[in-house]
Amino acid sequence: MLCMSCKLGNTYSLLVNDSSSNRRLVDKLCLSVHWKLIPICWVSWKPPDRGYIMMNTDGSFLQARGDAGVLGSMDRYNSNMFDQVIKECSAHHLEFQSLMRKIQEEGLDIQTTRNADHFGAVIHHLSLIHNKRCLMAYVYNRVEIIQSLRWKLGPVLPQEIQEKLNYSEEEFFKNHSAALESYMSELELDLTVDMVPPKDPYIHVRVLDDIGDVLLSDQSPNLACHSMHFLKRTDAEQFISQGLMEELTG
Repeated sequence: MLCMSCKLGNTYSLLVNDSSSNRRLVDKLCLSVHWKLIPICWVSWKPPDRGYIMMNTDGSFLQARGDAGVLGSMDRYNSNMFDQVIKECSAHHLEFQSLMRKIQEEGLDIQTTRNADHFGAVIHHLSLIHNKRCLMAYVYNRVEIIQSLRWKLGPVLPQEIQEKLNYSEEEFFKNHSAALESYMSELELDLTVDMVPPKDPYIHVRVLDDIGDVLLSDQSPNLACHSMHFLKRTDAEQFISQGLMEELTG
């Protein structure tokens, strides 16, 4: 326990670094001390050089544990692009069927014929498969990001992310979240916190936005903007991941 003496008036008092381990020791020894608050660590953002891309990890970085999660970039669901590719696939399919019928009407063997109609049908068939795989990759990439959002942000997505999802993606997120909640309920264990065993169950945090009165596992604080609290890590991480709170380290 790192401490020092400080003079308050005509008396001296212990000045102790504020941490969960020190608080437990002080309570055990029934001491009267003054707590030394952990200094706030200010950070700033510098734009990358021209031609470079910077990945942002705001809201998913826990400095004390060194954990950071980087989600893939998610833009608004591009329904126009999707519809255009589907329309193009339909056109390729019609052209493919037309060429295959022409080969059959000419009495040629589909398996052995190697004329212009055959190679035209092959091109339309390969184009159809290519477009299909591109659409599947687009959907699969978004599904992976949506799944990771549930683990990083919890069952409620921020409004700016919800606006980027279409109806099917919103339903997928709800069903995925419900399945995860059901599984964790059976285990009686929250799998979305403490992916790595923490060094300390309590952390110092500062509230970045007005959250209001909340009921946590061991207290019911008023999480007003700019207020600082000493909370259980499992209670605080959901707010940290949503960008509503930051961990203070020193």
